Amino acid sequence: MDLESKLSLITSEPTEEIVTMNELKNLLQTISKPKHYIGLEISGKLHLGSLILPGFKINDLIKANFNTTVFLADWHTFINNKLEGNWNKINEIAKYYSEAFKFFCPGVNIILGSQLYNEYEEYWKNFMQFCKQITLARTMRSLTIMGRNTNENLDFSQFLYPAMQSTDIHALNLDLVHSGTDQRKIHMLMREVFPKLKWKVPVSLHHHLLPGLTEPVKLGLTEDSSEDLRISSKMSKSKPMSGIFIHDDDKTIETKIKKSFCPLGFSENNPILEIIRYVILHSFKEFIIERPSKYGGTISYDNYSQLKEDYDKQKIHPQDIKQSTSLYLCKLIAPIRNHFKNNEPLL
Repeated sequence: MDLESKLSLITSEPTEEIVTMNELKNLLQTISKPKHYIGLEISGKLHLGSLILPGFKINDLIKANFNTTVFLADWHTFINNKLEGNWNKINEIAKYYSEAFKFFCPGVNIILGSQLYNEYEEYWKNFMQFCKQITLARTMRSLTIMGRNTNENLDFSQFLYPAMQSTDIHALNLDLVHSGTDQRKIHMLMREVFPKLKWKVPVSLHHHLLPGLTEPVKLGLTEDSSEDLRISSKMSKSKPMSGIFIHDDDKTIETKIKKSFCPLGFSENNPILEIIRYVILHSFKEFIIERPSKYGGTISYDNYSQLKEDYDKQKIHPQDIKQSTSLYLCKLIAPIRNHFKNNEPLL
């Protein structure tokens, strides 16, 4: 595959940002099989935003000849009080995550945080070296990567989280680090500190955050209102009605979509329009809306911009767009759901 084809794959949606494009081009021209990773907390059943969207980008990178890795951050999960900090649950759900990503992203590697810390002898030495380069105030500005803010009653371990995540990246000797846009701050911290330690600075790739199905609400996590809205409204495992899970049956998907926030004539911050743009049109060549002839008849779209324009002009009713969205999501989810038919995690 030539350089332009690789760049097209890597920068296609759901990618929102590359830091930096010049570094990415240089990487692709100098290393035949670059090392990639995306790090994930282990925190519950997987959904469109936690498996499908990042999985799309992992698959793009596999096609572009990257050595891809999903890093299952078990210690970060414990630190962030996910799964009640129960190590039996963390270990069990880690196996489920591993199976899901191997199924959806054939060829991806899986590494457990505990495995890295046990095998990499210099990890804690490097961790301390990194910590020596940052202040407590600088650490606190990065805490939104955990979905936390400094007004919460945090325990001390949570202040170690940003330095651990940064040290993970160095220990894995990565060429490209990948995350949702909610993790951007840790990558900027890494880019600030790594040169001081003469550590390799990998390229950063940030993918779009898929919103939940309910009306977006600002929670005051950040001073940037647009960033706050993205982080606080993203699809969440802790809000079952706000997300489409890979285990949802067709009736459940239809019910969730029918109840979702989808204001007439407003495409901005509209979760149904975002699902069509980032999920359905990524997986299917066209999005067909079937309607009786008296309501305009059947219409199809092979690009998002035209659909957005028609929706904003109220040429498409939310009820029609929701019905079609449900049908496409059922087709997408079915093979994944069937794979876990007798092995759904108990959560």
